[in-house]
Amino acid sequence: MDAAEKENALKLLDEKLNHYLDEKLEAGEIREELYKQAKGNVMRNLKAWISDDFIARNSPGLLQGLMNAIRQERWEDIIYAYANEISFGTGGIRGLACFNKEEVGKLSEEGLDAPILRGPNTINDIVLLLKSAGLAKYASENGLKSIVIGYDSRIRGRDFAELITSLFLAYGIKVYLFDESCPYPELTFAIPTIGADLGVLISASHNDKRYNGYKISSRTGAQIDVVQRNMIYNEYISKMSTSDIMLKPISEAKEGLTFVGGSERLPGKDYMGRDLIDMHTKHIDHMKGFIIDKPMFSEWAGKLNVGYCAFYGAGYKSVPRILREMGVRDLKIVAEMNRLDGTFPCFHLYQQPDPGDPVAESVAVEAFKEEHGEDAFRQLDVMYATDPDADRVGFVVKVPEAQREAYRKMSKPVPGLDKALKETLDNYKEREDHDWYLLTADEAFSLLLWYRLERMKELNGGRVPDAEKSFIVINHTTTDMLTKIAQKYGVGTVKAWVGFTFISGCVEKIWNGEKLDPEKDHDFMLETIGMDGDRSINIGAFEQSNGFTILGGKPLPGKYLGQNGHTRDKDGILACALFTELVAYAKSKGKSIIELLDEKVYLDPGIGFFANHVEASPYWGQYEGPTGLSKKIGVLKRLDKIIEEFNAGKELVLAGRKVLSVERYATGKYDALHNWKGFPDEGIRFFFDEDRLSYMTVRPSGTSHCIRFHSQIHKDVNRENLLEKKVEAYQEAKDVIAAIRELCGAG
Repeated sequence: MDAAEKENALKLLDEKLNHYLDEKLEAGEIREELYKQAKGNVMRNLKAWISDDFIARNSPGLLQGLMNAIRQERWEDIIYAYANEISFGTGGIRGLACFNKEEVGKLSEEGLDAPILRGPNTINDIVLLLKSAGLAKYASENGLKSIVIGYDSRIRGRDFAELITSLFLAYGIKVYLFDESCPYPELTFAIPTIGADLGVLISASHNDKRYNGYKISSRTGAQIDVVQRNMIYNEYISKMSTSDIMLKPISEAKEGLTFVGGSERLPGKDYMGRDLIDMHTKHIDHMKGFIIDKPMFSEWAGKLNVGYCAFYGAGYKSVPRILREMGVRDLKIVAEMNRLDGTFPCFHLYQQPDPGDPVAESVAVEAFKEEHGEDAFRQLDVMYATDPDADRVGFVVKVPEAQREAYRKMSKPVPGLDKALKETLDNYKEREDHDWYLLTADEAFSLLLWYRLERMKELNGGRVPDAEKSFIVINHTTTDMLTKIAQKYGVGTVKAWVGFTFISGCVEKIWNGEKLDPEKDHDFMLETIGMDGDRSINIGAFEQSNGFTILGGKPLPGKYLGQNGHTRDKDGILACALFTELVAYAKSKGKSIIELLDEKVYLDPGIGFFANHVEASPYWGQYEGPTGLSKKIGVLKRLDKIIEEFNAGKELVLAGRKVLSVERYATGKYDALHNWKGFPDEGIRFFFDEDRLSYMTVRPSGTSHCIRFHSQIHKDVNRENLLEKKVEAYQEAKDVIAAIRELCGAG
């Protein structure tokens, strides 16, 4: 394309974008501040990119991809790609790498310079080089000399990882590069184990196949804290231009590069004479040390029937390995999804390979049945699934025959979700088999915590060792059932904001001898319960979104892993291992997991039954582009109006439940992204009872462009009414969400 053709195309594009934005503003589909932002930024950013010499030399396909989008009149996508720079969140960056099915195919087949739409607000080679240049410059000026780099199964993850490796090498930073796709928890374990200063994983966790991202970890293995993150972004990353990009071929790295992987070199891979560190074995062996009752587990592990689905992700080797090394002999794997493939062939374009999602888990269950048969599925004691970077896990368990009708009612999708799924998925139909159930993370981790504390007590003369020094950390949308269980055993609880950045940050403060204060530490946490005395040993960190780890006690001098602790970020592989011990215990007692949960947790009068239900808006997928972001902000603005009226004395009743109080949680971390000072990034909570155990939270997601509705309904139960109360509580949990959705226009 010559200069005249390019100029004419840009002139046409400018006219079309202005017309499109004017139409959307007039129709009320885009907020005025986003309209002005797009008008001011899109063409300026676009012209800067296509006139940049470095981009022209190193990414010639970018211009072709833009011209394709212009010919296809994809105005919304072009605005999305160029209106902003991609936001730098708590864990790094995450965003679209492709916009549609055609682009997914092109990126997969043609590589990083495929002719697809790219810009400063998408994940692509130029964006990752610019962000990496900022991180490398920060490292060079602050005495950080080494970095661990890995990638999961996302499309072209290896190419992205090798590209940024060449940049860090050019900046004189030693790189430890994983030799194949690796689980995120193994990378966060490798950083402190090796003694590296930083870590980066190319991953978008559980987002759909269009996405990719860039997770940054500190030398401790934890995500970089908010203060440090903001400093790195403001002082370094935001100031980078393509003139700061330097590249050094990996083949010339010599002593600057070491590979990380297993005990043997992969066949067909050129290690260029570099060393290889066996991290797989170190990670697996470390996790096996968290088994509590080794004699019991040794006796019963071989009697278990376990299923596993890797969702085409990086857990495909690690999970089977640890289960087999722990003695599980009957392990049946979903072979179709036990390979690395970032196009996630079994999933719809907009469908997230999220093991905590019942619809995604149904894909795994049906694939298991197709490969191994209905009888093999019925014989399973548990089936696991991990997301593409293996930091989250889902737990499928058997439903006792007497409870199947109740679980059918509890699991029934709400009408809005059912409608959205039928419109989106060609082969979707509501489940007819209710002999299995996907435990919520709230249920699975509550039972796991009960088991670990109870077994510690039984194996140590009737008391939990160091209970008076111990505490758990949960994020504030995670069930209060965990808090009740902790209280039962004399263990404290910290409620952090959502994300392991804040969970690990709270633990770090406690290790440093600080007393957490909800006002002083508002950037990190909401509240503490039972944190009296000197509590410094973390025995569990739990997220509603299926994340778990154990941080342990304060690290020894010169160490970053806590004493008797694991990684400072979630580990789905560890969760599989420890839950398998729980399954073995249940089997040794002749109980199913659901029966054990009923008897040991729900029927405990000091705990009771908790129904924790989550929905999203939109019901399926995400808010896309500037018009989608406008809808998201509109919903939250209407919620603010509801709060204002409530605080002025107007009664608020949701599905027959009177709201007693409302709390609004804002930390400022996403204000700029939404052009809204005081954006309620941690949500708005409506309380229904004096004990504050029944409530609903509306929270904008920090990892995807949607709004999540979390409801919790607590019931006192007995053996006679437990099933009835389960169904009743879940229906109430769904009803209060339906009521607030209607009030705030969330559909």
